[in-house]
Amino acid sequence: MGKLIIFSAPSGTGKSTIVRYLLGKNLKLQFSISATSRLPRGEEKHGKEYYFLTPDEFRSHIKDGHFLEYEEVYEDNYYGTLKSEVDRILNSDNNVMFDVDCVGGLAIKKIYGDRAISIFIMPPSIDELRNRLESRGTDSPEVIQNRLDKAAHEMSYASQFDAIIMNDDFDKAKRETVKLIREFIDQ
Repeated sequence: MGKLIIFSAPSGTGKSTIVRYLLGKNLKLQFSISATSRLPRGEEKHGKEYYFLTPDEFRSHIKDGHFLEYEEVYEDNYYGTLKSEVDRILNSDNNVMFDVDCVGGLAIKKIYGDRAISIFIMPPSIDELRNRLESRGTDSPEVIQNRLDKAAHEMSYASQFDAIIMNDDFDKAKRETVKLIREFIDQ
């Protein structure tokens, strides 16, 4: 029976890179595609990066209880995890991997209990996180400050996760994460 691996972390912590790395390992992992009510960006495709729904479709799914977790980030801008997506992956005899915010990750963990592991990727410090976000060169100073403010809030949730991986050395963080997941899957 498949297991669930939940990743949460502030923006710029290396979480998405670790998730991509893990997908290349022989762990029978399949990424859970989130649903959103925002419009596709660039080359994004429905069913690949996200399940794109209209705000009304999203609200209908909420009303019908189709989400494990969801959040309205801005007015009419929703993100969430569909139960059907998780069931699809579990029925394919794979383990489900999530990249979700802290509140969503803890909600999924609560639903699945010991069948799920929640992992928080911790930046070495807010200063290092600032350096990483600034070195990307993709965000304005205001956006970076908003991300740092959010990061400080998200880091307050870390102790509620099953495991915390400190990403101060990327290769070490990858090794620790693979070891942790292998042990969890083999239980």
